[in-house]
Amino acid sequence: GGEELALLEKALGLQSGNKYGAQGERQIPVLQTNNGPGLTGLITIAAYLVKQAKKEQLLGKSAEEKAVVHQWLEYRVTRVDKHSSKEDTRTILKDLNTHLEDKVYLAGNSFTLADILMYYGLHHVMVDLTVQEKEKYLNVSRWFNHIQHYPGVRQHLTNVVFIKNRLYTNAH
Repeated sequence: GGEELALLEKALGLQSGNKYGAQGERQIPVLQTNNGPGLTGLITIAAYLVKQAKKEQLLGKSAEEKAVVHQWLEYRVTRVDKHSSKEDTRTILKDLNTHLEDKVYLAGNSFTLADILMYYGLHHVMVDLTVQEKEKYLNVSRWFNHIQHYPGVRQHLTNVVFIKNRLYTNAH
């Protein structure tokens, strides 16, 4: 949680300096603010950082886009962060692959916080995929490759390699 939020701070161009803790056995991230009880939970803290960076558009522009962004952030926390088996991982990749069939980004045509946090949440999964798996989840691969090259997002995380020509020729 904390490490990912530190990545997000940098991606947003914020001066890091926030202190993150973790709460309970599920290690829910906590942000200590100077003058309050502190903020709890990945989605809450991430949205706070976006507002601090004055990049509210990352939370969605229209009411509908905001709802879609929030839906994917929820998905990230409830599904991706809890996945335990290969089976779970496959379901997540299948869900995303279907959703991204006709979209550039998770919320449609705009790059949002949902893309950033889903990228961080799936990075360790994508690193381990075989070439065959990457081809099977072609839309996820295309999306992931796009996000990892988005300015400021990847930072020190490993660059995941995709076979370029497969991503852009229509394979289906």
